[in-house]
This record gives sequence, C-alpha cells and structure tokens, in this order.
Amino acid sequence: MSTKHVDLLVVGAGPAGLAAALEAKRHGLEPLVVDENALPGGQIYRSVSRSPLADPGVLGPDYLRGRALVDAFTEANIAYWPQTLAWQIGTDKRVSVTRQSAGGGTLQIEAGAIVLASGAQERPFPIPGWTLPGVMGVGAAQTLLKASALVPDTPAVLAGCGPLLYLFAWQLINAGVPVRAILDTAEASARREALRHAGGALRAPSYLLKGFKLLSTIRAAGVQHVKHVSSLRVLGKAQAEAIEYVVDGKTQRIDTALVLLHQGVIPNTQVTRSIGCDHEWDEAQLCWRPKTDSWGETSVPGIFVAGDGAGIGGALAAEPSGRLAAAQAAAKLGRLDAAKRDSRALSLRRELASHTSIRPFLDALYRPADGFRAPADDSTIVCRCEEVTAGDVRRMAGLGCVGPNQTKTFSRCGMGPCQGRFCGMTVAELLAQAQDCPVPEVGYYRIRPPIKPVTLGELASAIEAPEFLSERAGFPK
Repeated sequence: MSTKHVDLLVVGAGPAGLAAALEAKRHGLEPLVVDENALPGGQIYRSVSRSPLADPGVLGPDYLRGRALVDAFTEANIAYWPQTLAWQIGTDKRVSVTRQSAGGGTLQIEAGAIVLASGAQERPFPIPGWTLPGVMGVGAAQTLLKASALVPDTPAVLAGCGPLLYLFAWQLINAGVPVRAILDTAEASARREALRHAGGALRAPSYLLKGFKLLSTIRAAGVQHVKHVSSLRVLGKAQAEAIEYVVDGKTQRIDTALVLLHQGVIPNTQVTRSIGCDHEWDEAQLCWRPKTDSWGETSVPGIFVAGDGAGIGGALAAEPSGRLAAAQAAAKLGRLDAAKRDSRALSLRRELASHTSIRPFLDALYRPADGFRAPADDSTIVCRCEEVTAGDVRRMAGLGCVGPNQTKTFSRCGMGPCQGRFCGMTVAELLAQAQDCPVPEVGYYRIRPPIKPVTLGELASAIEAPEFLSERAGFPK
C-alpha cells in the first residue's frame, strides 16, 4: 500500500477543520484536509457554497456566514480530498483512508501532526416507537433540507430539547413549512438551574437575542408549544400515526405521520477512542469528551481535537479552537516559534471565551432529563442494529454485565454497523442506573478500526501514491 507524507492532516471540513487548515497554511505548513462529504462546510455549513435552496437565507444568517469561511478555504488552494473516509488512525500518526471520489481504493497517509475535527452527533433519544417509519432525528431532517432542499410534506411534531429543536422549527417556518407542535422535554427545574449561570449568558448577548428571535417567530406562527413534557411515545403499527405525551400528569395525543426527535448533541468520540486517546466524563454536558490541553492536544502527542469533537461549543467557537490547534501543531513542527504562537493565541483565546461563556447557561437550560436518557419502558429498543431493548440491558446487568463492552458478549449490543454510536450512551446510562453508580465507572465501548464500514473491494484496491498525487486536490469544480 502506498504512503503519502503530509505536514498536517485535518480530518473533517466543518468550521473547526477549515479554520485549522487556514491557520496551518498561514504558518507555512502544507495541510491536507480529508472529509467524508462531497463539499466543505460540515453539518452546520452543509452545501453553503452550492445550496440547492432557491433562497438559502431561510436557514438564517449563521448559516450564510459559513460561505465566507468556505470561500477563504477555497482561495487558499489547500489540498482537499472530499468523499474520503479516514477509517484507521494510529498513535504513530499513520492514517488509512479510502476515497470514493478517486474511484475507490485505499491509501496510507503519514502525518507530522493531525487535527481531528469530527464534530458532534445527536444524542441518542430512545423512546417507545422511535424505530417506526416516520420518526427521525432533527439533525437528519435538517441535513435533507440543507443538502437536497427536501422539506416535510406533512406538518411535523418536533419533540425533545436543545437549541437545534427551535432553530429547525424556525427554519421550517421560514421555508413555508408548517410545524404541528413542539414538545419540550426539559424539566421545570432546568430554568432555575440555568439562572445560576445568567452572568455568563449576559456576556454573550447575541446568543440570547438569537434565542428570543427564534421563539418570537415560532409564537407568531401559532405553533403549539408544550413545555415540561415528562413522557413520550410514538404510536403506530407500520408507521408513525400519532405521538402520545404526558404533561402535568395528564396524557395527551397528537395525530401525526412525522415525528422529529432531538435532545441535544454530544462530541463524536469514535475516532479518538479508536486511537486510544484518554477521555473524561463531562457532567455538565452529560457526555464523554477526549482529554485535551489548552491547545486541543490529546494524550497522544501530535494528535489534536478541535471544535465540538472536544466538547460542545458551537460553530463560532469551533473556528478559534481549530486555529489554536493548528498554531500549536506548527510550533511543534518547527514552523512557528513559541513567542509568535503565544501572541497569536491571545486573540484566539479571547474569541473562544466570548463564544463559550454562554455554554453553562445552555447546558443547564437544555439538560436532558434522566428518564429520556435511560428509558423506563423495558420494551424500548436501545440498540437498533441488534434490536436490544432497555429491558435486555437491565437483565444483563442483573446477570453480572458491568460495562458496555460486556454487552457485546451477552447480546451483540454495540456490534452493529454503527459501532455503538446510537446506543453507547444509552447502554452506559442504563448500566449505571442498574448498578447505582456514576456513568464514568461504567465506561464506554472499545472502538476498533475501521471506525465505519469499509468494503473488501476498497481494501484490496490500493491507490498508488503517484496516481493519487497527480490529482491536485482543491475545491471540486
């Protein structure tokens, strides 16, 4: 298998990855950006350079802001390989990739340093009926809107908690698509807890104003908005037909063929776990995150994490995060002296702080309720790949299963194509609940490469380095 050598490999072309590549170029490095998507932008700025929407402005000014970042990246003539999966990364910074846009095949990359900008994923939200056709995540529905201009043909019910729930409702309204209802599952105590962090929120007034704008538009559109929902159940036989919920002790029902679920986002740690980076439990955000220093460097020297993959901070915080990682990588590779690095970091750290000061407020306000993270109904499926239920996990705990890795032996839970992405958090919460211990004591799955499915054909079709390098990577024409 051929090997390509690069100064800095950036995995992911969202705001953190693009900013890291631009910063690296600024300091004399030749970065290579590999990305699973066909166009740069990541999830938040998906298709911003070539939006299929007649009026991309319906997605809001934050989305349109990404066009300037993508344009800067394009003009910098940075090597960019779209539709490229980095499926194995070693502690020696040797990376195996397959590239669909090059006709398929595998190549190894040897990097001086690596910045992982893998972003976030939606937190699992298993409720009874969530596997029925007609039920999907808000993030997936938003991807369809951004990438393909596809919108629901029936009024949707949005259920759960988190800023994205309201942002997407606002975007649908802007696109002329009616929203049937919003069922907010945040607990009543969450608002009181959030007020303790009001000081930090007031230092980020633009975020508060944005929130007020979203809520005002939703209210003006006459969308039914139910708060403090304590139970959810999707009803239907062959597909979703209704959603049942409990509020103030009373059971209510809304007939609907489309339910969009969301209860926040968490760092995508599949890559860092497969490498062997140390991780820690973030109690405020109720998730695992890789341990990093102030530059984003992990416990594995030369491997950095930037953006939401290191902890949820949002798109605007991701950019200075990526630039800080790239500046430190340049310093470690001898392209930037410590004094200039530190001088550059001052403004970047101020920018980062200005965008993260509101996080404690948001984390408390939209904290997912315990009952929705560890479903009480034993019949609720938690592992969709292997059809393992919450009751199965509880029974495994009773038989001596002490951690997520043991569930693989007991039931194959976590061994499906998603490798635990959609069940790992839920299984850990259920096991911790059953054992009456904190989630950090339960742990998480061991993730082994390939981190996503790779075909035998791709493995067998090695791409020769000269052929691979003869194609000057850049923004696809």
